[in-house]
Amino acid sequence: MSEMTPQARALPAWVRYTIDYGGLAAWVLTIAITRNGVTSSWVIVAASVIAIVVGVAVEKRVPPMPLATAVLGIIFGGLTLFFHDERFIKVKPTILYTAFGLFLITGALRGKNPLKILMGDAFHLPETVIRTLTVRYALFFFALAAANEVVWRTQSTVFWAFCKFPGVPILIFLFAMSQAPLMMKHMPDDEPKPPPEAS
Repeated sequence: MSEMTPQARALPAWVRYTIDYGGLAAWVLTIAITRNGVTSSWVIVAASVIAIVVGVAVEKRVPPMPLATAVLGIIFGGLTLFFHDERFIKVKPTILYTAFGLFLITGALRGKNPLKILMGDAFHLPETVIRTLTVRYALFFFALAAANEVVWRTQSTVFWAFCKFPGVPILIFLFAMSQAPLMMKHMPDDEPKPPPEAS
């Protein structure tokens, strides 16, 4: 959702997808094989460190949301390994999604537009539309947090892992697509209007 640097825009699409989802895919594969959340936490920690390093090396910065994800991955992955308790890594998405939701809803209540900050100059929408999108995304993240709590407390570790990936990215994509009509409706018309005819 944040504006990409010229270096990031120059990357092939498959490279971006590998950076964004390669670590998650490796983590899910590790859980599917070992069926152990503690063992797979090594992958989370390693992938989080790599994401930060690649973000700095390739994009010359790390966008806020990937940075928060990586930092929490290192913290909760490390706690899982230290205490040998996979509940730490399972509760991480709940905290992450709740933090995103609070960041968005708090900004909206204060009259700010945090979603616009994350989008950068990628979209030129009226303030009221951005505020509506901000509230909707905040509620969506709160719903993801609640869903994560239900799934990890009631289902197996493998099922929870597949819900996290590819489940959550698919849900985020579908939710973003559901907001497209509102965004397209209020997109500014870039086509130049003909000058008025002289009377």
